[in-house]
Amino acid sequence: PEGPSKKKSRKHQRFMERRALLEQKGLLSPHQQAPVVGPEAHSMLTEADDTTPLCCGKVPQPKQVISSSLSPSTSPDSIARHHSVLLSQGNGSSKGVLMSSSTLRPGKYVAIDCEMVGTGPQGRQSELARCSVVNYDGDVIYDKYVQPVLPIVDYRTRWSGITKRHMESAIPFKAAQAEILKILKDKIVVGHALHNDFQALKYFHPKDRTRDTSRIPVLNQRAGLPIRASVSLKSLARHLLHKKIQVGCKGHSSVEDAQTAMELYRLVEVQWETELARTLPPRPPSPITDSTTDSNQYMDDRYWPTDLMASSL
Repeated sequence: PEGPSKKKSRKHQRFMERRALLEQKGLLSPHQQAPVVGPEAHSMLTEADDTTPLCCGKVPQPKQVISSSLSPSTSPDSIARHHSVLLSQGNGSSKGVLMSSSTLRPGKYVAIDCEMVGTGPQGRQSELARCSVVNYDGDVIYDKYVQPVLPIVDYRTRWSGITKRHMESAIPFKAAQAEILKILKDKIVVGHALHNDFQALKYFHPKDRTRDTSRIPVLNQRAGLPIRASVSLKSLARHLLHKKIQVGCKGHSSVEDAQTAMELYRLVEVQWETELARTLPPRPPSPITDSTTDSNQYMDDRYWPTDLMASSL
């Protein structure tokens, strides 16, 4: 059995650890004399700290998430890039950093994929027929069929998965465009060959907020493929994620493709963002929005096609 002196020593050690945490939070001046150890002091420290007491070890040193080099007006994207740089220090270790950029601002990242059909002479013109958007965790926040402006000549079902039946519940292009662009506003957009998706949406997204998995050498390098080669999403998924997508004869799933692009981005996020932080010029400050509101307000708009619902049961 342990003597009373050892118990008193451990109790005092826990008290000092809590006191140090209060000082870090600015709730107690470091020059202030330590209060008398007793039930009142123990209760005050427990309520102010609201954390589980440490069992043993040294008192942790304060950790800063954002360095003093970032001003309060720094844009969210610059903060994200800054944290990725910090994470990359020490061979990718997270020592000295509490959270990565994505953990800090997950609502700022979305992945998109569009499916197109053929319109115009001989169906050679591509127009939007379905658009899917997922969040950082791969959850669907938008998925709707879209009625093209011109009559459909070629459904391209083998690749698009679109049929005449899907167009019965499709919404007009202008309505879909307004909904989608509202989601993409101020977001970092992930996707594969995004220029095709943006062209179908008749939209241009800022380059520094675009993460195109078809144009990142580190993914090819990890897959053991030529760095400058143009590699398909299907091939990257097979090599790096060890999963098969775009199989069968029913066409691609824009939900699956968007989720796969986000998975690939997350696989090399720290290295990718670190490189971008070195090369991209800083953006002017932008207001920080509530990411929870951004995501929740679009959940009511989510549309799950009948065939997609059936396949998930």
